[in-house]
Amino acid sequence: MKSLAFLVPGDWNVRTGGYGYDRRLVQSLREAGWRVDVHHLAGDWPWPDAAARAAAADAIASLPDGSLVVADGLACAVLADEMRPHAARLRWVALVHHPLHLETGLDEATRSRLHGAETDALQLVRQVVVTGLGTVQDLQTMGVASARIAVVEPGTDPVPPNDRSARGAGPIQLLCVATLTPRKGHAFLLEALAGLLELPWELHNVGSTTRDADTAAALFAASATLGERVHWHGELMEAAVQARYAAADVFVLPSLHEGYGMVVAEALAHGLPVVATKAGALAHTLPTQAGLHVNPGDAISLRDALARIMEDDALRGQLAAGAREAAARLPDWPRQAAAFARVLELVP
Repeated sequence: MKSLAFLVPGDWNVRTGGYGYDRRLVQSLREAGWRVDVHHLAGDWPWPDAAARAAAADAIASLPDGSLVVADGLACAVLADEMRPHAARLRWVALVHHPLHLETGLDEATRSRLHGAETDALQLVRQVVVTGLGTVQDLQTMGVASARIAVVEPGTDPVPPNDRSARGAGPIQLLCVATLTPRKGHAFLLEALAGLLELPWELHNVGSTTRDADTAAALFAASATLGERVHWHGELMEAAVQARYAAADVFVLPSLHEGYGMVVAEALAHGLPVVATKAGALAHTLPTQAGLHVNPGDAISLRDALARIMEDDALRGQLAAGAREAAARLPDWPRQAAAFARVLELVP
């Protein structure tokens, strides 16, 4: 039986795109006949304390010689010291969703420290898998040769058809699914919507409000001036998230950087027209026939795009049709797990 060890930092039940990728990849590999031993690394990643580092070092040391080891980038990026003694005996693969030093809101000292740590760690692995084309160039600038980088985008699940033409009158339902962190750009979305109070809309935000409590508190305060139009649902179970997609009219993602943007693919699968930035991989993830692109961090262009899509029923219908066409071309998880497996089978 083909086998691998998968190092997952923290609780992978947290509903982020990166953890979602990890969970579905493991599930699909197991369904394809792989043995996947998941090692959950306790701690606050990517800021592990001494105890978390020691536990991670013990987990790595316990792996048999020659083991194929996939390490999620959230941990791998800061584990160079723990990986180095085992660089030759273990077959390391780094799974990078996006380089950590590109996270928004970091001071320069922290950014430099993360850049150096991740650069060191990536020199120890035999293969790197990224989840979007946009990350390839990011890693090349960190000294990772293109021959060591493979792209395996996320899969998507089929979604039952949803006829939005039968909707009654009422505010346009905007949906944003993203953890409340600076990189996701909620502040720019609220600023944009503050200039559109004359239009009938409601914004539903789905995503953790506890991962970055300071950012969440600032967003709650900013949204108070918009009245009861803005709803913060926090982190929801999968069925509730899917219900939010089904109830939405337009999907919005104002991120400042994305390695792929799994939620955009989910929105396409639901046949939703999308307004998103073209940050990172989003220019590739969102096809032009399915949505409107805006510059990241530009609240004025975001406001204008939202106004267009809310005021023009025909445009929304056209983009929704484009989303359904794009959804038909999205790969499913079994296909993407098979692509990942082909990469793993070639790791020396």
